[in-house]
Amino acid sequence: MDSPQLPTEYRTIATGLQFPEGPVPLDDGSVLVVEIQRGTLTRVTPDGELAVVANCGGGPNGCAIGPDGKAYIANNGGSFSWIDLGGLTLPGPLPTTWAGGSIQRVDLETGEVETLYVECDGQQLRAPNDLVFDGNGGFWFTDHGVRQERSSDRTAVYYAKADGSEIREVIFPLDAPNGIGLSPSGDKVYVAETYTGRVWSWNVPEPGVAVGSGLLEPHGDLLAGLPGLQYLDSLAVDPEGNVCVGTLVNGGITVISPDGSSVEHIAVDDVLVTNIAFAPSDGSGNSTAYLTSSGTGRLLAMDWFC
Repeated sequence: MDSPQLPTEYRTIATGLQFPEGPVPLDDGSVLVVEIQRGTLTRVTPDGELAVVANCGGGPNGCAIGPDGKAYIANNGGSFSWIDLGGLTLPGPLPTTWAGGSIQRVDLETGEVETLYVECDGQQLRAPNDLVFDGNGGFWFTDHGVRQERSSDRTAVYYAKADGSEIREVIFPLDAPNGIGLSPSGDKVYVAETYTGRVWSWNVPEPGVAVGSGLLEPHGDLLAGLPGLQYLDSLAVDPEGNVCVGTLVNGGITVISPDGSSVEHIAVDDVLVTNIAFAPSDGSGNSTAYLTSSGTGRLLAMDWFC
């Protein structure tokens, strides 16, 4: 498969964000982001103005718009302390105030915050991280878990209904699952593991079902594994089906073709580029990609050619 045509230039939309993630482009040209350190869902206008939409508390880590037009939040429960390294913000050790995470729903008009899920089959959600809706009104989400001085969670990927009526564990165990996305047709689900630097894929024969072909469950097919010291964060799938993953240490976006044959990197001047999202196409097949440059507190944009 031919390598995707990648952009090389980006522009700054907003600064002064407190560890932004979960960008969601809206029809009016503004972009929603969560600010993990600040505990808010925030709207960024096209001219870079910031307005708090809701105070979510804890650590809002991912965001997606549901079929009801409300924002759904993967909240890690405040699982990070924060380190200022000369103007670069880094997530620090688990604070003593952390007590588990949740899935929340936010009314964008009123700012009302509801808690939908805090557990699944009696198992507390540890630190939900990223989520994506399918075409059936349900959503997939990752639970990244937490790391303590001498222990680390083994966590899962879940599927839940937007009305709060059902949640189930689908893929377990995974090692720090982070980004999650669906193929354009919805027939595959992709998951990035942070510390292994790997992206896995599973077939989705029906809503909320993941089928892998790996010999050792629960893993499906290995789409890509990055060399050297590179960590993976949240992801989005572009209109051509390329899996685009926020990349840490080697700061930027890693772009993986749908069959895994091409792996390329877009460099950004931040070691903590955590997320990417795509605005709807402009009609010519091109789009705008929005990136969260979390360590430096910026929302970036680049022209994306499909």
